[in-house]
Amino acid sequence: MRSILTSLLVFAAGALLALVLSRHVFPTSPATATTAPTTPASVRTAPSPAEGPAPLNDDWPENAPSPEQVLYLQRNLVRAALGQLTARVAGKPNLYLVTFAGDGGEDVFRNEAEYAARLFAERFGATSHSVVLENNPATLGTRPLASWSNLEEVLQGLQKIMKPDRDILMLYVTSHGDEDHDLLVDMDPLPLDQIGASDLAGILDRQPFKWKVLVVNACYSGGFIPPLHGPGTLVLTAARTDRSSFGCGSDSDITYFGKAWLVDALNRTPDFIRAFKLASIEISRWEKQDKVTPSEPQIDVGAGIAGQLALWRKGFVPGPKVPFVPSAKPAPAGSTGLRQ
Repeated sequence: MRSILTSLLVFAAGALLALVLSRHVFPTSPATATTAPTTPASVRTAPSPAEGPAPLNDDWPENAPSPEQVLYLQRNLVRAALGQLTARVAGKPNLYLVTFAGDGGEDVFRNEAEYAARLFAERFGATSHSVVLENNPATLGTRPLASWSNLEEVLQGLQKIMKPDRDILMLYVTSHGDEDHDLLVDMDPLPLDQIGASDLAGILDRQPFKWKVLVVNACYSGGFIPPLHGPGTLVLTAARTDRSSFGCGSDSDITYFGKAWLVDALNRTPDFIRAFKLASIEISRWEKQDKVTPSEPQIDVGAGIAGQLALWRKGFVPGPKVPFVPSAKPAPAGSTGLRQ
């Protein structure tokens, strides 16, 4: 009996070893974090110098830097983005916008991040300055990733540029959110950490900015209000803590909240609080037409921030309306880009 068992064990061990040897390949890219969605990696063949790095898998964009190259590019991309900021206007509050498009799987988030930066530059003038962080296959070599590390590095860089006791930091986050109030931060297969409500609060608490406008455009984003609430802080969310928001997906160019608040309302008024009221009415009408459960966007106005925003608005006369055009599409002649 023992000899039979021994033979069976030897056979099984040999079969397992053969299977491992036949399937083993050495990794050529950073390991994917367990908190982010994963895509199985195919074996990469060594490219010739003229060809450049081979793509990691069928989903990785063909003409983009390799995943490892993208990770090593980040510090330079962040420095370049900070270095391209327009000069601060002396003698009045300035506003510094950081857009954060978290999900690289849908263009809708990139569209909002890019549009917000363009809207503020063209409509709100020289006292507005923008940095775009985004996860998108089209901008892996040109825009810093929307990641926890890059967000912290950008905020640390802004400390040296802004007057933290007078200027206003605005963070516009757009991505998917879940019922535990976590944001999806994903550029598969890169190992990006997810950001929850308490994480975002912790990131901001470590910075010296007195005046903040924090916009979280995601499902269940009302759950971000309690940890972000505080004096000098305006928090806007696309939904209440237990509700979905609408308009994302691969077939969408912009979310309901992004369309209503950024495109429609802020092209009517530079007052963020009034724009929120206008956007909430518009979103409610769209959701009623679609017969969906209302998202009920939320607002929290901390002490003093409304007055500081009013001082900022005194520094410019709003420019003309800025048409919304998806990032990958050219603007049609004479188009306003506004929903009819």
